[in-house]
Amino acid sequence: MDVWIYDAVRTPRGKARPDGGLAAFKPQELVGGLIEAMAQRGRDPYQVDALILGSVGQIGAQGGNIALVSKLHAKISESAYAFSLNNYCVSGLTAIGHAAARVVQGGVDRALAGGVEMMSRVPFMGDGADYYTDESFPKRSRYIPVVLAADRLAEAENVTREAMDATALMSQTRSQLAEDSPALIASRIPMGSLAVEECLRAKTTAESLAAMRPSFQLLAKTYEAALDGPIDHRHTVGHAPPMCDGAGLALIGGAPAPGERARARILAYAEAGGDPAASLLAGFTAMERALKQAGLKLEEMDRVEFMEAFAVTIAKLLRDWSVDPERVNVGGGHLAKGHPMGATGAILMSSLLDALDACDGRFGIVVATGAGGIGAAMVVERLA
Repeated sequence: MDVWIYDAVRTPRGKARPDGGLAAFKPQELVGGLIEAMAQRGRDPYQVDALILGSVGQIGAQGGNIALVSKLHAKISESAYAFSLNNYCVSGLTAIGHAAARVVQGGVDRALAGGVEMMSRVPFMGDGADYYTDESFPKRSRYIPVVLAADRLAEAENVTREAMDATALMSQTRSQLAEDSPALIASRIPMGSLAVEECLRAKTTAESLAAMRPSFQLLAKTYEAALDGPIDHRHTVGHAPPMCDGAGLALIGGAPAPGERARARILAYAEAGGDPAASLLAGFTAMERALKQAGLKLEEMDRVEFMEAFAVTIAKLLRDWSVDPERVNVGGGHLAKGHPMGATGAILMSSLLDALDACDGRFGIVVATGAGGIGAAMVVERLA
């Protein structure tokens, strides 16, 4: 793909509660803050052809086409078009992928793409979609919350509690260390008084994780008809990403002009659908498709940002794929930092570019997965 990433920035993640570190902001203000930061970093994000934003809860503060609202708030060129999309937890990466496709097709020279989610303002499942409770669907196609899909996957794939404890501790430990590693947070932009990841659980230990009990049995009762049978519940709150606020944004476009510098080139992008009853597997499918398109193998990736969609997915990756754990989520992940749904993919892209810079690496991949059998992955080549 002749598409280049000129910059990718992200906010810190704030707790999704009224006194959270980002809760006083409006979603468009987070996006506007990232656009302003890009300009301060020597880019020109205002004269773009498009703004594409992912957001899952598109009601209330995030309704009214949040991409258009953000465009108007940030005073992006009036000629730029703007649209919002909802692809569940993959939305932020899907937005970047769609923008890349527009560049390839022509007609778009530069685009801003990413996502924003403020769960302090629009809670999980806050749009109240009929689908969440519609029993007219066949059981295999009915909606179940991702954590129940995670529990069911852990049982089906025999991912042990011990393996999930280990990945959760790794996420917390690496996230804490990243706070003292300037290169790994070089593209994280402070917002107001929040300059760190607010959701970190600094006192997490192997012993505290082992002492936690499975947490989602009561939720399973609500979705008993859709689940079609009991689950061996294995996930605790320690294995689940905190709900939070956050945003991520990438500036992408065609080949650099003389004297212009990009951070990375997009080599491949893939999306995948999957069995809705085993929804979290679609990210793995997308990962394999993107690597095949790029003509590369997972073990050739210098850095991997794999969305920690509950502990089962990252534990399965490390168990079943040929990948060096020291290259995966080197700055920590969602289990520690939180999961602002529609923003996640874009946040991971920003984190990947920082991680590649920090190790002087060449190839990297972002992998995201979501409910209902949704997955996406993007392979990039960092420019030295």
